[in-house]
Amino acid sequence: MKSLLPDFEATRQFGMALGRSLPPGTVILLQGDLGAGKTTLVQGIAEGLGISESVESPTFTLINEYFAGRIPLYHLDLYRLEPEEAEALHLESYWDGLERDLGIVAIEWAERLQYKPENYLQICLSYQDNGREIEVMGTGDLLDWPLEN
Repeated sequence: MKSLLPDFEATRQFGMALGRSLPPGTVILLQGDLGAGKTTLVQGIAEGLGISESVESPTFTLINEYFAGRIPLYHLDLYRLEPEEAEALHLESYWDGLERDLGIVAIEWAERLQYKPENYLQICLSYQDNGREIEVMGTGDLLDWPLEN
């Protein structure tokens, strides 16, 4: 599914729709250039989950965990890592380990992952002359996942 997001607010609203409708255990792999809207989308997801605390990109901390919403949100940012460094963190524990089925995992710069989950939503954000284009593709159990607005 491709869609045009004309501005910041549209990106946040799209994220809110995701946050309201995604089931626990969903992994979202986010891709896009710097400033394409990945963090804005995750902020919307958090808002849709009912998380009221400030959501910032974990560029330096790598992982932020939010537990105050409908379900937990695990927000990861791999921008500063090489693929080998990302692998050494054993991030698969977020989708294969104890956190499995408990929350939503949103990973910025997911192209740096060497091991991906079996089921995930891949969201690519790209600049367009009239805003941003978002492309959402599901794999495995999320292949035909419908976005509920």
